[in-house]
Amino acid sequence: MGLFKRNPFGHILFIKKWLIRIFGAITHKRYRGFNDLQIDGSEIIRALPDRNVLFISNHQTYFADVVAMFHVFNASLSGREDNIKNIGYLWQPKMNIYYVAASETMKSGLLPRILAYVGAISVERTWRAGGKDVAEKREVNPNDTENIGIALEDGWVITFPQGTTKSFKPVRKGTAHIIKQYKPVVVPIVIDGFRRSFDKKGLRLKKKGILQSFIIKEPLHIDYENDTIDQIVEKVEYAIEQHPSFLKVIPTEEIEAQEELNQLRQWKV
Repeated sequence: MGLFKRNPFGHILFIKKWLIRIFGAITHKRYRGFNDLQIDGSEIIRALPDRNVLFISNHQTYFADVVAMFHVFNASLSGREDNIKNIGYLWQPKMNIYYVAASETMKSGLLPRILAYVGAISVERTWRAGGKDVAEKREVNPNDTENIGIALEDGWVITFPQGTTKSFKPVRKGTAHIIKQYKPVVVPIVIDGFRRSFDKKGLRLKKKGILQSFIIKEPLHIDYENDTIDQIVEKVEYAIEQHPSFLKVIPTEEIEAQEELNQLRQWKV
């Protein structure tokens, strides 16, 4: 790798590699040490092509979810079997991993701006501004969609199709349009425990001893030509376990109570 070689977004790969190494070393104990990250599906990661892969996931914090994915993906590619033991997997990390993030989030401070260099694809949210929902949605910026396409052409992209850290919110149709247009391999991930471990931004460790789960599922079966946008949205909702039908299993008013009960059980153990 040339010292000043850049990715399609102009980021110098040498700098990006060292940022991944440094932040990986700083955050490793957050998932293996202070807390216990249980992983399922590492073999699926190793079987994926090098490019045009879209990871879809539910969302619990701004940054801790993405950081965990960088750990899990690189550990899996380095031969770890459902674990992130031995941080040496970050010495030669996969350099073409990107993640979709709201522009306002990535501009909210120095640390987010640094983390953006690791691989953020900043997009303007059409339904939210300044931390509040807007009454009249803005038009989608075509440059945002194009940048996601560029990232898919170069490598792997992580996206959180609900666009929020709140559970059981609707999947945004923009994700379905991206799937229809670029035809990526779509890999669902379901996470849990991050909301209890970290603050909303995912920067501050809130509690220790939390069981975090990270489940990687088989790629979705999608008919890119014939599936409608609504059908793809529904498949995504089921895949990341955020379809409204899951509320029948855990009613909305019981979700927080169940989380608190799980916390108490873990602390007793």
